[in-house]
Amino acid sequence: MPIAKRVKMPEQAAEERNKNFREVNQGLTPELAKEEADRCLQCKVPMCEKGCPVNVPIKEFIGLLKQGKDQEAIDKIKEKNFLPGICGRVCPQETQCEEKCVLARTGQPIAIGYLERFAADNEKEKPVPKIKKNGKRIAVVGGGPAGLTVAAELGLKGYNVTVFEALHKTGGVLVYGIPEFRLPKNIVDKEVRFIRDLGVEIKLNALVGSLHTIDELKKEFDAVFIGTGAGVPRFMHVPGEDLIGVYSANEFLTRVNLMKAYSPDYDTPIKRGQKVVVVGGGNVAMDAARVAKRLGGHVTIMYRRTEKELPARVEEVHHAKDEGIVFKFLAAPVKIFGETKVEKIKFINMELGEPDSSGRRRPVPIDGSEEEMECDEIIVAIGQSPNPILERTTKELNFGKWGEIIVDENGKTNIEGVYAGGDIISGGATVIRAMGEGKIAAKSIDEYLKNMK
Repeated sequence: MPIAKRVKMPEQAAEERNKNFREVNQGLTPELAKEEADRCLQCKVPMCEKGCPVNVPIKEFIGLLKQGKDQEAIDKIKEKNFLPGICGRVCPQETQCEEKCVLARTGQPIAIGYLERFAADNEKEKPVPKIKKNGKRIAVVGGGPAGLTVAAELGLKGYNVTVFEALHKTGGVLVYGIPEFRLPKNIVDKEVRFIRDLGVEIKLNALVGSLHTIDELKKEFDAVFIGTGAGVPRFMHVPGEDLIGVYSANEFLTRVNLMKAYSPDYDTPIKRGQKVVVVGGGNVAMDAARVAKRLGGHVTIMYRRTEKELPARVEEVHHAKDEGIVFKFLAAPVKIFGETKVEKIKFINMELGEPDSSGRRRPVPIDGSEEEMECDEIIVAIGQSPNPILERTTKELNFGKWGEIIVDENGKTNIEGVYAGGDIISGGATVIRAMGEGKIAAKSIDEYLKNMK
């Protein structure tokens, strides 16, 4: 009997969604979710679970969906993942759990992410059980995916957890980096609310390294977890990069996502470029390009390798193309022109050489191949680094050459009782990887405190 085809995610039409900030993917109907769950073979050895950084019991939750037990399915997911509505939307399932699904050999893996999102979106509200406190106190620095995971894991174990978040809203990259049309902020709010209901205290506008130091937190708390992410943008260092109209993707997306610059109800200033160039090829570049398109621009993504090497999710590239965004491959900026504002960009054409340290073929400039392109806005999305404030204020903490905190396999730093995870140790990865590192650190903290004399 042939295996049924994978269901398609209902989505807004491209010609409509590229003008609004409503969510693109509309979510599976109960009928589609049941149809997709029924495709699952319920393998004796579920290889899909080996691809999940937070060890979600995928076979079991899909098995429950097959039986129509939707609430039991989300309860099963939440045994391992406290942010399922977020993960179902933004995790790169295609290179993790779905890649290891046995049906991936046919090109039709189970749509695990779609089903996780369905279960989360259809969760029934119920009271959080009372948790007996153990008297130990944990400081979590940073309210992004890693910090929230640590807070939830340890909150459930009875620890008194306090999260220190530098911004005025909890979520880290989930609220400042990922656009509304990809991750509605009410989903983030719902999952943060669940963590608060566990008894976790969240202090906003609390920049550790300035308002508090790690040394001060160590004196007040039994253990400290650092999950401050990587929010400092990298630039190209080309002439003209200081002209008006050049944004880092971090600033551009923060203005739009966290400060609601797209909404007429907010006064946040933002340039609405008519001819926009986005430099980079990752998910951040796709997000910035798709936002610029919705703000009215003709958008070109400039990337120094080919489409094959794009690090962005396949789904995000597909959505960007459908929305009318142009891709200029094998091109790298060398100069930006303008009197005070951006007027055009000069780029050099590239060819691919031997693989570099990333495993991808290295882009090599072609002599004499420079070209120019008119533009009035440039958004730089070529990576980010950790904020150096902790390195400046915590001299005894070991950092790497890129400003990342050095930890062992359990998330332990060189300072007793201090742990770290997420982008602050990797320099920028995925939401689910940050959560996985948070789970590892939470387990390590729990064992550390249980063994304290």
